[in-house]
Amino acid sequence: MTTLTTTEELANFCARAAKAPYVTVDTEFLRERTYYSKLCLIQLAFPGDGETDAVLVDPLANGMDLAPLYDLYRDTGVVKVFHAARQDLEIFAIEGNTIPAPLFDTQVAAMVCGFGEQVGYETLARKVAKAQIDKSSRFTDWSRRPLSDAQKSYALADVTHLRVIYEYLAAELVKTGRTPWVEEEMDVLRDFGTYRVEPQDAWKRLKMRNPSPRYIGIARELAAFREEYAQTNNVPRTRVYKDDALLELTALKPKDLNELGKARLLLRDARKGPIADGIIAAIAAGQAVGRDDLPKVPNQKNRDQINAALADLLRVLLKAKAEGAGVASKLIATASDLDDIASGTRDGDWAKGWRKEVFGTDALRLCEGEIALACKGHTVRIIDL
Repeated sequence: MTTLTTTEELANFCARAAKAPYVTVDTEFLRERTYYSKLCLIQLAFPGDGETDAVLVDPLANGMDLAPLYDLYRDTGVVKVFHAARQDLEIFAIEGNTIPAPLFDTQVAAMVCGFGEQVGYETLARKVAKAQIDKSSRFTDWSRRPLSDAQKSYALADVTHLRVIYEYLAAELVKTGRTPWVEEEMDVLRDFGTYRVEPQDAWKRLKMRNPSPRYIGIARELAAFREEYAQTNNVPRTRVYKDDALLELTALKPKDLNELGKARLLLRDARKGPIADGIIAAIAAGQAVGRDDLPKVPNQKNRDQINAALADLLRVLLKAKAEGAGVASKLIATASDLDDIASGTRDGDWAKGWRKEVFGTDALRLCEGEIALACKGHTVRIIDL
């Protein structure tokens, strides 16, 4: 188990990796007490069975510069392979302003290849690489040094077996002609906007039942202050105040610390000091916003118009199509998507790209009464009308 602790060692490894067709990547990090993930370990491997073909990189080592790794990430001749890549990519997008390309996510590929919904790495390792993963080190503190041999073995296994998994899935995608399907899914992961939260947009993540523009305007300012404070102080946004407390404050609209003290859901630290001052200022700002500058009320989908029978038929169609294509149904369309279609919606991810080919076209034909579904035994057939 080779651990790289200097920039020179990392550069030498990356120079070798740049000659390979792909490199597998994983990370270990901590985020329980911070806004941004603390990168604690990077695991890298390329094809081969030598001891130095799979290594651990210690980003916490004194003087370690990850620039050689970011250069490798930008090398378009080497595929960068991750499993469930989103959190790993967020770290590199924020810390290194770099998103690896080309990119391959084995979790997405496995869903396209019929391994089910969001299949885990351990399952793929067992089914494809015929390997058992020792999970005893999964929840350890990766920031502590020295790392134990058990931790190192666990971490290294995340990229060594990934080589076998990638080669198998890549071959399956070529065989079925579905490589472009996975490439479509990578577009979201390659977008820097996926990983950056602008404070003024943070309110869009809230689940608000009050459609009043003024209410939403105050919530927007409170969400923006919370995001800015959390980012600046590198603390989880829930440590500032949770969503339910934010919505309570939006309704109460306290004007001073005395009124703020009446909030039931606010944490103790938020009742005084800079957080309390920020809350009062945010509420005042939300109340002062001109009517024309208030956020637009999000379009509310009219679920009162759901055709329940059509929704049930769409579920049957989706299940049949997913099984026929060997693709996880949730990757094609969600339950919410089906309700939207049954309510009259005619656009969405399900109606674009490969999803349209597999499901979207027939879903619309079903809505228009152009096809019917017939069932014989366990088989569902589509009948043209």
